[in-house]
Amino acid sequence: MRRSAFTAAVAAMWLVLATALAGCQSRTHASPVPSSAPVGGSAQSIKIGGATRTFHLYRPHNLPARAPLVVMLHGGFGTGTQAEQDYGWDQEADRDGFVVVYPDGVDHAWNTGGGCCGNPAEQNTDDVGFIKAMIGAIQGEVPIDPSRVYATGISNGGIMAYRLACDTNLFAAIGPDSATLLGTCPAPKPLSVLHIHGSADTRIPYNGGEGEGYAHINGPPVPSVVSTWRTIDSCTPPTTQTKDKVTTSTATCPDARTVELITITGAGHQWPGSPQRPVKKALLGSDTPSTALNATDVFWQFFAAHPKSDASG
Repeated sequence: MRRSAFTAAVAAMWLVLATALAGCQSRTHASPVPSSAPVGGSAQSIKIGGATRTFHLYRPHNLPARAPLVVMLHGGFGTGTQAEQDYGWDQEADRDGFVVVYPDGVDHAWNTGGGCCGNPAEQNTDDVGFIKAMIGAIQGEVPIDPSRVYATGISNGGIMAYRLACDTNLFAAIGPDSATLLGTCPAPKPLSVLHIHGSADTRIPYNGGEGEGYAHINGPPVPSVVSTWRTIDSCTPPTTQTKDKVTTSTATCPDARTVELITITGAGHQWPGSPQRPVKKALLGSDTPSTALNATDVFWQFFAAHPKSDASG
């Protein structure tokens, strides 16, 4: 992976993205964590390791007494605000009553292990520690159900979701999109996994190997990553069904867990069902989103069906 190229590209190209999103900048300014998060959106920050880290919290009106929490992790070159705009999680939260948080990576990237990505990898930024501290802060503001905390993300953010699954026991399920597993994962705890990937992804190739783009991510084949998690979860052999361009391979596992791979034939590096913004396509390197499914709907339905079991702690 060519981290220096990734870093230089972020520095040069972020100026254009910042201009395009200037109308939304007020939502990403750092501010103290309030004692109780307001209904709607709130820009927040926490101190960790001497650094100020920022995130945006969305709290809908119709929360249950103990609410689920979804952590949405942006991709490389992205921000929490960009992820909130593009992937439709606020609307999903309004409809089904859960909290969403959009954290910001350092210099628009996450340190996922395996040399990825950008400045966070070069500086060994503790992004796992940040996410853990952020969730703790949110639990002090909103009545979160600890058995229903989930992580999802695209590309570098999806790889970060795998890193959180490897290095913490906070999550009931993860939902990586257009991602892979990088670095070591020595002692993962069982959890449910839904991975969505396009067969024609050239940034993180479905069949593994070095991808195109600034990061040159070199990971294992996606089916192998999912198979690894089936082994971790002690799942039964998967069953597979295909409808139009969508192939779903599902394995059931002890304690009501599931490990599932959805493959979209011909789809590239994208979040299915999201709008395609020209500035996002140019800077984030994303392909035209597939219309074969809505990833936000699919991930949420999977999350809602898979709370953390008592056996997983």
